[in-house]
Amino acid sequence: MRRTTLIAIAAAVSATLAVSGCDSSDGDGKAPGKQAAPKADGQSINAHPVSDLKQGGSLRFGIDQWITQYNINQVDGQQGDAQDIITAVLPDLFDSDAKGAIHANPNFLVSAKVTSTSPQVVEYQLNPEAKWSDGKPLSWKDFRAQWKALNGSDDAFEAVDTSGYEQISKVEQGSGAHGVKITFSSPYADWQRLFDPLYPASYIDTPEKFNKGWSQKALVTASSFKVGRYDRTAQTITLVPDPKWWGDKPKLDSVVYRVIDSAAETEAYLNKEIDQAPALLPEDYKRLVKAPDTDIRRGARWDEVHITLNGGRGPLKDVEVRHAVSAAINRDGVNESFSKDLSFELKPLNNHFFMPNQEGYQDNSSEFDKYDPEKAKKLLDAAGWKDQGEGKPRTKGGKQLTLDYTLSAGSTSSATDQAELVQQMLGAVGIKVSIKQVPANDYFNKFVNTGNFDIVSFRNVDAVYQTMLTPVFISPKGKNLFQNFGSVGSPKVDELLTKAAGTTDHAEAVKLYNEADVEIWKLGHSIELYQRPQIDAVRKGLANFGASGLGDTDYAKVGWLK
Repeated sequence: MRRTTLIAIAAAVSATLAVSGCDSSDGDGKAPGKQAAPKADGQSINAHPVSDLKQGGSLRFGIDQWITQYNINQVDGQQGDAQDIITAVLPDLFDSDAKGAIHANPNFLVSAKVTSTSPQVVEYQLNPEAKWSDGKPLSWKDFRAQWKALNGSDDAFEAVDTSGYEQISKVEQGSGAHGVKITFSSPYADWQRLFDPLYPASYIDTPEKFNKGWSQKALVTASSFKVGRYDRTAQTITLVPDPKWWGDKPKLDSVVYRVIDSAAETEAYLNKEIDQAPALLPEDYKRLVKAPDTDIRRGARWDEVHITLNGGRGPLKDVEVRHAVSAAINRDGVNESFSKDLSFELKPLNNHFFMPNQEGYQDNSSEFDKYDPEKAKKLLDAAGWKDQGEGKPRTKGGKQLTLDYTLSAGSTSSATDQAELVQQMLGAVGIKVSIKQVPANDYFNKFVNTGNFDIVSFRNVDAVYQTMLTPVFISPKGKNLFQNFGSVGSPKVDELLTKAAGTTDHAEAVKLYNEADVEIWKLGHSIELYQRPQIDAVRKGLANFGASGLGDTDYAKVGWLK
């Protein structure tokens, strides 16, 4: 089940676009021509009624790194695999369908609706059967504790995103024992993304519990699955059905997550060690498409690949240097380099909030985001970085203009290729780039999340609500970067994002997000590359799972056909 509280981040393990759809291919696994992008509601999950599934069996995944933080609302909990695991074992109040429409999950909610607009009041009726694994029923107290931890009023809670929660003035018991009443001080359009997933009050109600209590393990669960075993030696996390679950019994006996270097996933799939693998690179696709008992499933996920520039330290503190970096990188060239052997039509991404196949998309890129190495050189001249001749780094005050490009050691060859291309392009204008490989398990926790880099490339995924992107672009507060790891922001962007989040008129909200996007491009926050679709190799016979696009996966309904 995809989490809907925060935006997930994932390693840019494929710095290339996935091979598309591709049921029609020749003997070499090459599709005959470029295909159009999948539609916004594109989904391929081999949908079946649960009655078609047999009882038993396991579903096995590869994940990028060992999970160290299971509180996904805490600053170290944003890694995408952690998000997937925790939302499979905690209350998932709302689900999205293939078109991104949001629906209340009846396993947890009898109802949830806005009962007043001035002020905005939302009332929930919880499913009376819903209980935590420690036996306590879900209650309004869980909502109150989560609000207090995430509303920004106490900096001791290391919250990654306070948006939405900041707009709440009161959380109290609603109608009856299972009612929850939430009153907002100002309107908040995406109220459904709050409290999803929900955490238990007694395990997050102090900064110590919130910040450290969920380190290395999920303390309490409340879903169809629970964590059965953490095996640090084997690098596996195993979910098993929870016998206390009040809903329909899951079909699978277990869901197993195993840490695997991205470059090794194809081999692991072919060796039948995992049941799903991304068919993202041409060399992987050509092997996976010919694998026995395999489906290639594709969908249109909200999934963008970008380069983040760290404006919080070193030469990139200077916006002119960030603009020079943007102008020196040939985005079309980077994209074309990786798409030349692919069957999928790759289009440049020129918006931070909307995908090219999504309502609201428009090109907001700035003058500095068009490839122009001569402009890059002039910007560096103006910033005081003196040209020392071809092939040599520029200097200023006796220091060379050097930047680190931090890369996970678990990355695929394509991610390394992207880093080397950027290195060459920036070198051509006098910026020396050193490629710094770090252990895969440390990549996010010790480098990306802490702003310990000059340049990195990763993906933001599953932004079903635009407000999920607020922590990516809002100005950091002290040491709390939220998800703005490059510390590039402005009061104007903050103001526009706040207005957009509080606007219930959809058209006006889209307008405000695009206005914010214009400013974000001008700031040199990040360099957008492309939308990455889901193209997955999945075992035949696995139902209700695969390329889910904008929709969520319900593991209670996933299983193997009879």
